[in-house]
Amino acid sequence: MFYYRTCIRTSIAFLVVLSATIAIACNVPVFRYALERWRPDLCQVIVFYDGNLSDVQEQQLQTLEREAVDKGGSANAEITRSRIGTEKDRKRKELWATLRTQPQVTLPYMVIRTSLGSGEMIIHWSGRLEDSPKANLFHSPIRRELSRRLLSGDSVIWLLLKSKDPVKNRAASDLLTEELDRLSKKLELPDGIGLPGSELYSEVPLFLKFTVLEMDPKDPEEQLLIKLMTGFAAGEKDEPLVAPVFGRGRALEVIPARQLNTGLIEDLTMFLCGACSCQVKERNPGFDLLLSTHWNRELFGEDGEMPPTVTTLERTPLTPSLLTIPPGRKK
Repeated sequence: MFYYRTCIRTSIAFLVVLSATIAIACNVPVFRYALERWRPDLCQVIVFYDGNLSDVQEQQLQTLEREAVDKGGSANAEITRSRIGTEKDRKRKELWATLRTQPQVTLPYMVIRTSLGSGEMIIHWSGRLEDSPKANLFHSPIRRELSRRLLSGDSVIWLLLKSKDPVKNRAASDLLTEELDRLSKKLELPDGIGLPGSELYSEVPLFLKFTVLEMDPKDPEEQLLIKLMTGFAAGEKDEPLVAPVFGRGRALEVIPARQLNTGLIEDLTMFLCGACSCQVKERNPGFDLLLSTHWNRELFGEDGEMPPTVTTLERTPLTPSLLTIPPGRKK
């Protein structure tokens, strides 16, 4: 399915909603505000089955359930059991009606979907329940490295999914490396960090650091993440794909390398490093990767001070304004 969105342009203007209920401006950079305060969206993990699961199948499913956040685990996943014939949820019934027409779909069958906002979902893994242990649904080397870098203070990690063309891969990597090095020297953090309304709550060092993390499309351990990225750009099979990742594993967008240029890299970087003009996560662009990380424990410790949560009033829908995100001010 083709999910690439046309909001990526050479001259970027982002849809930013200013919350009228926030009396004190927030000068914390977007990437740091997201790291400390935005909880990752839950990926939907749906297991379709009929009758009773075997002992092995039940054990496999319980192992996955224990890793989900709602069961005390660290993976931002919500696991739902959907029994054929007794399922009452209309959307899950419709999903199964579509899946059952596909070849090689046998019960029990698992589907993983990621939220893109506004009720839109993308399926980026599906298969038999018994295949889940070798599918690395919640863990993989690249995703562990993403979490490690984010918790170490990397501002934005540019995930680069390589193509079959080594020339295009090298060109994309060189462009990112050179431009990000330039921006790390050019950009500065916004003023006022640490003042009321712009407090920091974790000991993660705050600086501007941009890195590139390359991923092999044939890596068997990364197929879930690869399928998620390629799902956004189904018509770009011969192009490297790039996704700037920040916060707690939130990807801003998936971009074909042929659309990548210095202006676009700078615009996106300036947005993520600028003052957080919109504190409500749902009103910002992006989608969350499926990671297994104890974010709160890693950031704040067992008894660390937690940031205040966004109130219901602050979530009241407002009329959006199309604004150009400015760079951070010099100290």
